[in-house]
Amino acid sequence: MSEAARNRRKLLLVVDHSVELKAALRFACRRAAHTDGLVALFHAVAPAEFHHFASVADLMEREARNDAEQLLHDIAAEVHRLTGSFPALYIRQGDTSEQLLSVIAEDPSFSVLVLGAGSGTEGPGPLVTAISGQLSGKIRIPVTIVPGDLDEARIDALT
Repeated sequence: MSEAARNRRKLLLVVDHSVELKAALRFACRRAAHTDGLVALFHAVAPAEFHHFASVADLMEREARNDAEQLLHDIAAEVHRLTGSFPALYIRQGDTSEQLLSVIAEDPSFSVLVLGAGSGTEGPGPLVTAISGQLSGKIRIPVTIVPGDLDEARIDALT
């Protein structure tokens, strides 16, 4: 990676299977494209909770990891389509909040954390709730929370 690429600001996007990911992804890509930044994708794989047979737990963890890799691959293709650049990918095993804090601490080039917020009756989502509550003082970068019900036109107008 060139020195110029290493010094570009990175927007870290948390990737999951939620509906609100679409709005957060578009927002992050548009901001990156308009500020000469890069998008980085983060996903945490929860450890398998099946402990009766180690081989079954190992298989479940491998399948979860493969699913995560496929999800990030699909999202990375969309990032490339929207920005012209391939994103950095971060896959971690463990609790999402803990692993997210670890990734942010390890890479000083992150400039913004981008999260999608649910707009339904279930609330904004567990990570948004944690980040705006008990984790708020532990994150060293600004957090942008994108409402999941924003349409493309509104996101484009904001970015």
